[in-house]
Amino acid sequence: MKHNAQLKMEICRQSGETIVGTVTVNQENFTFGSSSVSLTEQSLGELQILSLNLKLLQEEHWIFDGLAQKAPVRIYLPFDPKPEKMTALYLFSDWWTRPAFVEHFEDIPPKTQVLLLKGKDRCACLVPMAGQQWKATVSGGTETEVCLEMSFGMGGLMSLDETICVLAEGDTVSDAVHRAFTWIAREKGIPMRCERRIPEQFRSLGWCSWNAFYTDVDEAGLRRKAEEFVQKSVPVRWVMIDDGWMSTQDTFLTDYVPDRKKFPNGFAQMTKDIRQNSTIQKFGVWHALGGYWSGIRKDSKLAALEAEHLKECVGGPLVPSPDERGAEFYRHWYQMLRREGIEFVKVDGQSTAARYFENTLPISAAVRGMNEALESGASVMDNNVLNCMGMAMENVLARPASAVSRNSDDFFPDREGSFTEHLLENAYNAIYHNELYCCDWDMFWTSHPDGKKHSLLRAISGGPVYFSDRVGETDPDVLKSLCYLDGTLPMMMRSARPAEDCVFTDPRSSGVLKLHNAAEWGNGIAGGIAVFNLTSDRQGFSFTPRDIPEIEEAGRYWIYDWFGKCACSVGKDEHFKGAMDAQGFGWYVVLPEKETASCLGLRDKFIGFAAVESVAETSGSTVVVLRETGTISWLSNRKLRRAELNGEDVTDLIECTDSTHSAESTRSEISSVQREDEKNASPNLLFTLPLEEKSTKAVLCLKW
Repeated sequence: MKHNAQLKMEICRQSGETIVGTVTVNQENFTFGSSSVSLTEQSLGELQILSLNLKLLQEEHWIFDGLAQKAPVRIYLPFDPKPEKMTALYLFSDWWTRPAFVEHFEDIPPKTQVLLLKGKDRCACLVPMAGQQWKATVSGGTETEVCLEMSFGMGGLMSLDETICVLAEGDTVSDAVHRAFTWIAREKGIPMRCERRIPEQFRSLGWCSWNAFYTDVDEAGLRRKAEEFVQKSVPVRWVMIDDGWMSTQDTFLTDYVPDRKKFPNGFAQMTKDIRQNSTIQKFGVWHALGGYWSGIRKDSKLAALEAEHLKECVGGPLVPSPDERGAEFYRHWYQMLRREGIEFVKVDGQSTAARYFENTLPISAAVRGMNEALESGASVMDNNVLNCMGMAMENVLARPASAVSRNSDDFFPDREGSFTEHLLENAYNAIYHNELYCCDWDMFWTSHPDGKKHSLLRAISGGPVYFSDRVGETDPDVLKSLCYLDGTLPMMMRSARPAEDCVFTDPRSSGVLKLHNAAEWGNGIAGGIAVFNLTSDRQGFSFTPRDIPEIEEAGRYWIYDWFGKCACSVGKDEHFKGAMDAQGFGWYVVLPEKETASCLGLRDKFIGFAAVESVAETSGSTVVVLRETGTISWLSNRKLRRAELNGEDVTDLIECTDSTHSAESTRSEISSVQREDEKNASPNLLFTLPLEEKSTKAVLCLKW
């Protein structure tokens, strides 16, 4: 925007009158119809912050004609030059965002919360703000303008004074998004993801009751499922008891305690028994932000008990008060749950708060109050909260401490073709959601036809990994590639996100979707790229090691096809080229090429390279320490002379292949990346040491 730009503006009043005109940026007390307007732009390097101060003038003191309730203010922001492409992350429900790939401002969906823009040389990120009281969203504009739409949740207001949007530029989309949300987090006084503490249980394998039982969950079913884990040696460390456990009537909460028909003895004895007889050590329960979906039943025992901590809204809901009084409601509930052996909560329906308080309180203020009350009450659980159904920006920007937030709509096991939508939402939402939260990519079924795809998606997600198979249906082989023997996850550093060349292209119509992530690897950082073909045709693809921003510097890198079990060596800017069958998927581990050997770690795990704790190289040997023992692989151009594991000679057990030509898979044409000057070089050797899985460290000494 130019310093003295003329912006079109619309003001809608309760009487139905709409005032249309232009306002000059950075001109104080600009008269706009019967209003005083100041539209201020502040530039901070690569950031532009737009603020609005609006005062309606009252011509007759006995006539009150304030702002309308629905979209009372619209501002049109011009862009010159127009972006080449845009991706809008918009609310398609009260709770979730998804991507829309657009080329024209008119096609931007309503309720867009983040707009990514691609210019000729640079990228930008436009974030309409959820302010102290007001909320802005982007919607379809004109041929040259984006429409910024303001909402308050109430009618009759006579003034507005808020920051309404932030525009950040960068060389990449990631740079622009990070710049925007770093400023927003500081402005709102909330932590970034790196400043939040991820609850310890989410670093281990979990199970949730939802898709197994839905609302028919009960004690007998949970005990049977725990017994199945023991019989199948599945190292689940935590269990989430989802919707169906509470004392409810219709869609209202009536009491704090579990439903006595389903849990006749409460939770305490059940959780104690399961802890003693299985690997499960943590239990959590689900509830909605308002208690249950429609709040607390007004004629219930609970409503009478907690009357001073509840608020009745204009529309009828009775919910926890959005202040410290409401914190007492949650605190009392959680204290009872702690006595029952429950240590964390999943809080659902969070973005319903705007509906609770419609015509009662300002949107942003009410939602912030509820989130702060929730987290204040959750202090008795060490703030061990999984946020869910809360991707409206007023929720995203209102959480003072909790670290984990659901990143997509549900996993739908019975909905045909649902994997594609699930993948799209998680991949593109993570572009911005990861800036503030550890993103939860939801549960899945190991026994589902797409179970392997889902397991790869969870492995690279950088967030919690949990499943929800029904009793008797868990496939332990699918889970083995996700966790260590004790159930701990080899977690990646952040949420997986799309490669820069995928951000503005709809992968359902052409090309592939590439997701990248990184993890600690020995003394450095390695990574990987997952490739998904969501089309009905075979698609080519390419990537370079540089596509993973965090990967450590090296002269060359190994690319290992996890499914094809073959590898090649490339430079940091050299393109790995491949092809993927229709609806196919692949996982490519990217390791810096070391002088002697690059250890893939535990080969049978997607993120097995993260099992490498340390590497020490000399001219004649390499010593690798791994977290646990199992099938170990490494890549090298050298011929091995001797290998020792924990001091014992294991040379004769090692399998060695020329990895470039070892796979018959059609997933990738891996040999096409070899350069002309490498054709006569030493072969790319893949060494494998097949060992029994044990929870003991493996110290591997390779001698060349």
